[in-house]
Amino acid sequence: MGYLDYFSNLCEFSHGRRKFKKRQQLQTVEIKVKIDCEGCERKLKKVAGGMKGVTSVQVEPKQHKLTVVGYVDPNKVVRRVRMRTGKTAELWPYVPYDAVAHPYAPGAYDKKAPPGYVRDVMAGSDPKKASAAMASSTEEHMSNAFSDENPNSCSVM
Repeated sequence: MGYLDYFSNLCEFSHGRRKFKKRQQLQTVEIKVKIDCEGCERKLKKVAGGMKGVTSVQVEPKQHKLTVVGYVDPNKVVRRVRMRTGKTAELWPYVPYDAVAHPYAPGAYDKKAPPGYVRDVMAGSDPKKASAAMASSTEEHMSNAFSDENPNSCSVM
């Protein structure tokens, strides 16, 4: 809240108290939903587009992905999609392939992921999978020993 908003609220003469509302930020919410046909696609657009604060809705049926941009709460969007469509919906659990250090680690590799994506292990609540996906210091040392960028690397290759 800026200074002008603060002072304008102080100088406002109204009967009763006005509570300050916390302003929501513009967010991009990505949701994984099973999309079977064009009817499902239209229904998802109608349900998500009808929410207060939504600026745009985008549906990608091949990836089973719904993207909602607006001043909304992500959990409320997921809950509304579940209730109004009757489909199982969850926040998008994948990240781009380039963002993960070890994409083929046991916790990160997922056969159901769309092309170019792997499962987001760090955002999950399972610490065992997150530790399995992280490289140990010996793995990093061995991978750096044969790197082209390392001047002291093995020249046999």
